[in-house]
Parts: sequence; C-alpha cells; structure tokens
Amino acid sequence: MDFEAAARNALPPAHFGYLATGVDDDGTVRANREGYSRIQIRARRLVDVKNIDMSVSLFGTKWSTPIVLSPVGSQKAFQSEGEIAVARAASAKGHLMMLSTAATSSIENVTAAARAPVWQQLYPTNVWEVGRAIVKRAEAAGAPAIVLTVDLQEGSNRETLFRAQAVDTRECSACHKSAYTGYARGRPKTGSGGFADYAARKPMFDGLDLSRVSALHPVDMNWDFVKRLRDTVKVKLLIKGIVTREDAQLAVEHGVDGLIVSNHGGRAEETLRPTIESLPEVLEGAAGRIPVIMDGGVRRGTDIFKALALGATAVGIGRPHSWGLAAFGQPGVEAVLEILRRELRTIMRQAGTTSIDKITHSYVVARSKEG
Repeated sequence: MDFEAAARNALPPAHFGYLATGVDDDGTVRANREGYSRIQIRARRLVDVKNIDMSVSLFGTKWSTPIVLSPVGSQKAFQSEGEIAVARAASAKGHLMMLSTAATSSIENVTAAARAPVWQQLYPTNVWEVGRAIVKRAEAAGAPAIVLTVDLQEGSNRETLFRAQAVDTRECSACHKSAYTGYARGRPKTGSGGFADYAARKPMFDGLDLSRVSALHPVDMNWDFVKRLRDTVKVKLLIKGIVTREDAQLAVEHGVDGLIVSNHGGRAEETLRPTIESLPEVLEGAAGRIPVIMDGGVRRGTDIFKALALGATAVGIGRPHSWGLAAFGQPGVEAVLEILRRELRTIMRQAGTTSIDKITHSYVVARSKEG
C-alpha cells in the first residue's frame, strides 16, 4: 500500500482522484477491502513446502501466477508510457494483462510490448457497429478473449473525483473538455464534440464513425445483446461485472466462456457488497462449467489466497499496479507484482499448500462475529 502514497505524491490531484474515486461516499471501495478481514485462513502443518507452484491455466494458456492485471483506462494520465509500461512489466513477470477499451495505447502496440496476446476489455458503446469493430480489431491483433464489462452504467456519482478536480489548480482545457464529462479534446477522425472529443485520445476508436455514439456504456444492454455478441465473437467471451448466482446461470446459458466477479473496484454503484462475498454465489451459479476470475480490493497475497480458496480461478488487480505505474513507471509495476507474488508464495508455504489447485475451501473459514 506504500505505492498508493507514492502515486498520490507523483500525480496531479485530479489524476489521482480519478484513480482513487469510488461513488457516493466510497463505501463500496472500503467494503471490497474489509471483506477479506472477515475470512480466516486455516493453516496446515508438517507439509513439505520446499517447492511451490503458483502457475495456473486459463483457456489452455499457462501463466506463472494467478495474478491478473485488470483493465484500467487512461493510464497515460498516470505515466507517459501508460499501458506500454504495464505491458512490459506483465511480460517480465509472466502475467496476463487485460486492456481497457478506454486505454491510451492501442492493442497492437500493447501486444508488441507484452510479447504475448492480451485480453481486450469491451465497452461496446450504444452503437453496435462500433463495438463490433473493436472486437474484430482485437481479434485481428491476436486477442484470445473479449471481456464485456456490464457493471458500469452512465451516471456514477464519483464525488471523490469531483472534489479532486475542484482543488486542481492546473489549466486543463488543453486536454479535457469538462471536468464532469471526462471527454478529452483532440482531433477525432469523424464527428465533433461529445464522444468524438473523448475518443480522440483513445486509440481503439481510431478510424471509426462515432457520429451516433453518445455513451461507452449502453443503458439498454441486455441478454439479447450478449447473445448477439456471442454470435459475433470468434474467440473466448467473458463477462466482467457479474455478482449474483442468477446472472452467472444466465451467462452460462448464453454460451459465455468465463466470468469476472467485479463491482468495478467500487466505481460503479454503491452496493456496499464486497466482491469476495459475491464470489461464492457466482461460483454456485457457474457450477464449475466455466472459469471465474475475481477482482476488487486485492492488496495482499493473503487476499489472493482467500479468493482462490473460495474457488476463483485467478485474481485481478487494478489500482495497485496503477499506483506502481504512477510512482515509478514500469519498475513500479514490476515491484507491485513482485510483492504480491512473494506474499502469495509465503502464505502458500505457511498454510501448507504447494500448488494453486491445493488451495481449497477447507483452508478458509468465516471469522466469528465475536472475532
């Protein structure tokens, strides 16, 4: 967590506010962290833990650890290389990276920097043709998976961001049209104003007709949309933002290949429900038929262990690797990843689990109310 303070010192107030903010009172941001404190680890003794295997497989690809870099938009707001530096760090440490639709680097450049395919996160916009074009570009770039995000509708009340913008004394008009819209100025390929201004600094929208686009997140998206997308996507399709048993069951019924339990790091809605407590029912709904990844509030190797013990296939981090990026660039991202790897390896040894598949539900227990 020391990297959070370093990032705060390195960034302008509005940029750090964008990274730190939740919605309303930031209660769900805090809840994501606090959820892990309600789970205890049952450590086994007298196990030979000389050799620890932290590798996992996702859709036939082996990764050195279950720690995944979740998609984070606008990373050049934190450091000049942005997603490129993150990709190089992911490559150096052997981690899967997901790239945001709102990234400030293209998937082609990020894939080259990562020296491996990255998963493409998808904000489909309110215009089908635009979302489809992003999918097809990602597939052409070698992305083995598309990750549809469904947990972020228009209108998130990000008060921490707004307060940070209010105290930022810089003249931001050269980059930002409005502190409240988030649309960035630039030279759009098509159209003018509104979304086209925003998209000018987002390479995944290059060359697309944005004249009818008014939102990243269509408010009318439903399961019919998922079916249509499933019929379009030729690679693996995951949904990010599922937090209930019912939606997990529907996702499986609609042919989705995987789920990511997420509440957008507390940036979507103020449910006050931590993702670690949503994970068990999503796993129940998925019924072992598809992999389930989880993110939200992960700050320690023990957090990762607890999520894996409950049944997660892998665990994502967002803010932590962005703190490292903001503070020190690529070396900072690598340092954050190394700390988490070391902590996970340590708790695996202390608990008596020599590989990820041995981290089962028997290794965790709910903390008593008295505790």
